[in-house]
Amino acid sequence: MKIHPKTLFLLLASYFFVLNSTTAAPPNVIVIFADDLGYGDTGCYGATKVRTPHIDKLAAEGRRFTDAHSASAVCTPSRYCLLTGEYAFRGDNWAPVFLKVGLIVDPNKTTVADIMKRSGYATACIGKWHLGFGEGSPNWNGTLKPGPLELGFDYYFGMPVVNSHPPFVYVENHYVFGLDPGDPFVFDTVAKTPVHEEKMGIDQIGGAEAAHALYDDTYVGTTLASKAVSWIKENKEDPFFLYFATTNIHHPFTPHPRFQGTSDAGKYGDFVHELDWIVGEVTRTLDEEGLAENTLVIFTSDNGGMINMGGQEAWRQGHKQNGELLGFKFDAWEGGHRVPFIARWPGKIPAGTVSDQLVSNIDLLATMAALTDQELNDDEGPDSYDIMPALTGETDKQIRDHLVLAAFRKSHLSLRDGDWMYIPAQSGGGFSSPKVGTHGFGGYPALHFAGQENSDMAHGRVRPDAPQAQLYNLKSDPYQAANVIEQNPEIASRLKNRLAAIQAAEKTRH
Repeated sequence: MKIHPKTLFLLLASYFFVLNSTTAAPPNVIVIFADDLGYGDTGCYGATKVRTPHIDKLAAEGRRFTDAHSASAVCTPSRYCLLTGEYAFRGDNWAPVFLKVGLIVDPNKTTVADIMKRSGYATACIGKWHLGFGEGSPNWNGTLKPGPLELGFDYYFGMPVVNSHPPFVYVENHYVFGLDPGDPFVFDTVAKTPVHEEKMGIDQIGGAEAAHALYDDTYVGTTLASKAVSWIKENKEDPFFLYFATTNIHHPFTPHPRFQGTSDAGKYGDFVHELDWIVGEVTRTLDEEGLAENTLVIFTSDNGGMINMGGQEAWRQGHKQNGELLGFKFDAWEGGHRVPFIARWPGKIPAGTVSDQLVSNIDLLATMAALTDQELNDDEGPDSYDIMPALTGETDKQIRDHLVLAAFRKSHLSLRDGDWMYIPAQSGGGFSSPKVGTHGFGGYPALHFAGQENSDMAHGRVRPDAPQAQLYNLKSDPYQAANVIEQNPEIASRLKNRLAAIQAAEKTRH
C-alpha cells in the first residue's frame, strides 16, 4: 500500500511529538518561602528604600501575583497550611510553637513532600522548620523524631524553631548539628550565643556549647544559602523538590556584614538585601547547572511584614513593609496575609505577566499533585486547590471563589468571598500593645503610627460606636478604609454562615 507523503509526514510528526512528550524530564521545583516578607518589601511590589534585583528579575521572567495570601498571618500555622494543604484551624493551630513543643503535623497526613516522593523526586527542606519535633516534646540531646524526614523529606538542615527563639543551633536530619554528647543541652541556663535586639529566650536552654558555637546569627542566611546550593548540585541528575524556608527577614535583623548599611531602611532593609542575594544564589546555580529551563521556582512569604522594633525603624525611614495595605503580621487585615507571590518556569509561565488570581500557599499541595499527574484522595490536601492554570495563564477565570484567612486570635478567623472580606470581630486580631518601641506593638495604635485610616478608628483607638464585626469591599476599597458591614447586613450574614459551614466541614476542595 502506498502512503501519501503528506500522510507519512503527519504520522512521523505525531510519533516524534509523542516520543518527546513521554521522554521529557519532569520539572524540578523550588519553593522559596521567605519569613515575614511583606507585600511592599520588594522592588517589583513597589519598594523604593530597598533594592531587590534578583527577586525583581524573577518576576520579570515569570508571573507576579497581586492577590496572593498566606492562609494564616502567623508563621507556624502558615507552614502547616503550605505542607499539608489543610487549614491549620482544623487542627487547632493558631500560634507559633517553641522550644518544648512536639511535631504538630500528624506523620500519617499527606504532605507536599509526600506528593513529590510518589513521583520519584528527591526532596529536601532547608531552613526554618518551626513545626515542632518529636512526640510530645523534642529531645534536643537525642533523636529528633518525628520531624521533617517523617513528613516526606529525604533531607533536612536548618533552624529548628525560629531565629528569635531557642535553641540557637542547627539541626540536620534527626540530630542537633555538632552536638557533643559530653556537653548536652541544659534547660533554664543561659546559652552561649550572641545577643541581639529582639532575640529572645537565651536563658531558656543552654549548655551544648559546641553546637551553639556553630550558629552565628549574622551568618545564618549565607549558611542556609550554601546548603541549598550544594543540595541542588548534588541532586541535579534527577528531578528534585526543594522547600527552602529562609530565616530572612524575621527578627532579629542580623544581616551578614557584607549587607550591613546597604539599604535605606536600616537593618530591616539590609536583611531584605541579604534575602535578595539568597534568591540570586539559587537562580545563579540553576543557570550554571543548566537547570533553569526545566525548574519551576515559586517565591512567596509565610505572612505579612511585622511592625516590630526593626519594622518601626524601617517605617520611620520611609519604608512601608506592606505597602498601603492595612495592618501587619498577625492581623486579619490585608497587611497580615497578602504577600508577594512569584512563579517562574521558562516556556510554561509567560514572562513579565501579572495576575490578579486569588491564590494561597495552601494551594501548593494540589498544584504539585496536578504537576505530577496524581489524583488526590479526599483526605489529602482537603483545602488545597490546583492553581497551575493560574500560574501558566491558561485561564482568566478565578479558580478560587473564597479563602479562609486566620489571624493570631481565634476570634478573628475570617473569610474572603469574591471581592468581600468578612472579619467577625473588631480590630485586626493580632498583636495589640499600644506602646511604640515595643515588640508587640499592633492593632489600632499601630495603624495610627503608620498613618493608616480605618472608619472604626479614632486617634489610634476603636471608636465607641464601631460595629462588632467588619466587612470590606476590596475591589472598591483595597486598603480597607471603610467598614461597610452596617450598610450590607445581608452580605455579612451570608459570609458569616459560609464561614461557619466551612469550619464544620472536613474539606473545601471539590
